[in-house]
Formats: sequence, C-alpha cells, structure tokens
Amino acid sequence: MSASLYEIVELSNGDVVLQRADENGDPLVSIRFSAESLSFMRDGKFDVAKAMIEAGMEVAGDLADAPHDEWSDGAESEPYPKHTLH
Repeated sequence: MSASLYEIVELSNGDVVLQRADENGDPLVSIRFSAESLSFMRDGKFDVAKAMIEAGMEVAGDLADAPHDEWSDGAESEPYPKHTLH
C-alpha cells in the first residue's frame, strides 16, 4: 500500500485547505478565517491553519484507535451531533 502525500494550500478565495497532493478531489479539510481573525494573525495564517490541521489529525487518529464505546455511547440519533466548545 502506498502512502498518500498531503499539502496545505491557499485557494483563490482565501480558504486554507488540506488536500491530497496527487489527486484533484475535494479538500479533506477547509479552514476559512474571518477578517477579524486575520487582523489578529497578520502573517501567521498558515502557522495557525497548520496547527489546527495537526491537532485535528491527532484527535482523529486517537478516535480511530479507540474502541467505539470509549467515545460514543451509541444513543445519539444524529451521526454527527452539533457540539459547542467554550
């Protein structure tokens, strides 16, 4: 099995995406920053996007390795419930 290569790129609309380097399909992750957040980040847009993507991939890996009952009790009716983090 061959390993996939991924790249973080900025689209023409300003979104930062994670996509497979060898395919033309939809991005795996898309990040859109508000104008307000961009004013705080200045030149750090890609550093922030990279950190967000790395953290998301780490959690996704942890979830994939954990038995299903450790992260879900199976009682939820929606496959992807909406969560609010504070």
